[in-house]
Amino acid sequence: MAASCSTAHVPLFSPARAKFFSSRHAFENDIVRLKPELKFRTQSLKPEPVSKRVDSFKLKMINEEDSVEETYNSVDDKQFVRWFREAWPYLWAHRGSTFVVIISGEIVASPFLDAILKDIAFLHHLGIRFVIVPGTHVQIDKLLAERGHEPKYDGRYRITDSESLAAAMEAAGGIRLMMEAKLSPGPSICNIRRHGDSSRWHEVGVSVASGNFLAAKRRGVVEGVDYGATGEVKKVDVARMRERLDGGCIVILSNLGYSSSGEVLNCNTYEVATACALAIGADKLICIIDGPILDENGRLINFLPLQEADMLIRQRAKQSEIAAKYVKAVGEEDLTCIGYNDSITVVHSSQNGKALSNTHNPIFQNGVGFDNGNGLWSGEQGFAIGGQERLSRLNGYLSELAAAAFVCRGGVQRVHLLDGTIGGVLLLELFKRDGMGTMVASDLYEGTRMAKVTDLAGIKQIIQPLEEFGTLVRRSDEELLKAIDSFVVMEREGQIIACAALFLFFKDKCGEVACIAVCPECRGQGQGDKLLDYVEKKASSLGLDMLFLLTTRTADWFVRRGFRECSVDMIPDERREKINLSRKSKYYMKKLLPDRSGITADRAFK
Repeated sequence: MAASCSTAHVPLFSPARAKFFSSRHAFENDIVRLKPELKFRTQSLKPEPVSKRVDSFKLKMINEEDSVEETYNSVDDKQFVRWFREAWPYLWAHRGSTFVVIISGEIVASPFLDAILKDIAFLHHLGIRFVIVPGTHVQIDKLLAERGHEPKYDGRYRITDSESLAAAMEAAGGIRLMMEAKLSPGPSICNIRRHGDSSRWHEVGVSVASGNFLAAKRRGVVEGVDYGATGEVKKVDVARMRERLDGGCIVILSNLGYSSSGEVLNCNTYEVATACALAIGADKLICIIDGPILDENGRLINFLPLQEADMLIRQRAKQSEIAAKYVKAVGEEDLTCIGYNDSITVVHSSQNGKALSNTHNPIFQNGVGFDNGNGLWSGEQGFAIGGQERLSRLNGYLSELAAAAFVCRGGVQRVHLLDGTIGGVLLLELFKRDGMGTMVASDLYEGTRMAKVTDLAGIKQIIQPLEEFGTLVRRSDEELLKAIDSFVVMEREGQIIACAALFLFFKDKCGEVACIAVCPECRGQGQGDKLLDYVEKKASSLGLDMLFLLTTRTADWFVRRGFRECSVDMIPDERREKINLSRKSKYYMKKLLPDRSGITADRAFK
């Protein structure tokens, strides 16, 4: 396919209010707390007041011992430098990544779009590659109403007659030109003049590419309904899109597709965006919608593991057509039953006395769809949401959650659902530790849970080589059994692949991290980081202020993850009395940040 390029504004829409169903993350798969009805509001969230904490004497000692006092001309300068330094890990992590961004029709038709596009331009100059897929249904419906026509939907799709197709082409073209115009301005000359280089003052801010990247086919007549010029995604021209991205462009991908017979077809925006994210191998899919996802207490749900999101959608399948379509598209089996594998490849070898089972992972192939494990392919390129169910919001943001879970199952590890009515929401989500939206993740804490007595053999098999090597302290079966409630394990395909322990010292408001171990076949894949992050959030949710550890061989690993060396005097008295001084361990501590991740402590740690 050839790809064309172009350049150019948009009206207003006020966000709707809605209800929805979800749940907060629980650590145990079997203790997921599900509520029959959770409220999903679309007004802007106000930041929750954080109670001021007085640092303990130990925290002050750490800060005085390890930090160098810096002087600043003003408090504003100090805050600016601090923020920039804290953002560095995220800048480093996101640079070179490819993000597919869906901007819902409601946000496209609102005054919030300008700020979102400015932030996308800023992030583009930091090295993030963007494909933007704008929603058009609000403008199409408005144009039809102005011309005396009623919009027609059946299920998730619009019925595109000749009037609807004309409106769709006008809306898509107008939105594309408007976005190109808003992405064109560069930074203020007043701000960059003092740095001397005048050669770039009059350059266009961001180069934008758009074109016929989308091959489509007619949806045709389905169950007696003629969908007219409504299209389904056939294939995404990934090679030409990557050429534009490699050339420093932001790609705007319209929902208009082109058939092999030369027709223009009106495709579903979410089907286009999800197919694009899967085909191009996006690092993230970001959905900017017109409201936040809140729990029953009106608090933002920051995080949903794929297993939980999948469960929530399945439980709504009888009352939601979109949820039912999701179940049909991904299969009947629940992820909690089959044990979901992320996209990381694992060496299959003997583990805990049994061979790892070879369960099927769905594979997406651009232009063909998903295989189902028996040589047949579903042909499903993306996941369409829309129609009266979405417009009415009777099921809140369930449809967006279904699209997020579909993409996660196909290999995109992180999907973010963001409230576009909050100023700077994209920056807050990407550069704050706990974000500002709802993240659905296929790989975070995959298979992680509290240990049970039946896990003893698996834990022992993982830690035994490290005990023999002298990295870990030897523990008898009796000692392990006594401490089993303090262990966290990571399970894959029914086998324990990693473990860690968190011993609590509530009197001192701190906890000891111990016994982090990963089976040899799974090392180097980030499992240790997942476990440590899980333990840190667990400790923070229990009200602990600090973590400490003793180590002889792994200090560098922990230092890179924010731990600082301390003296033995800073270890809680109860633990210090039991230290084997002959090992000459080093002592490290880490201050925990207040937890607002949406992850809750379960009964095992209370």
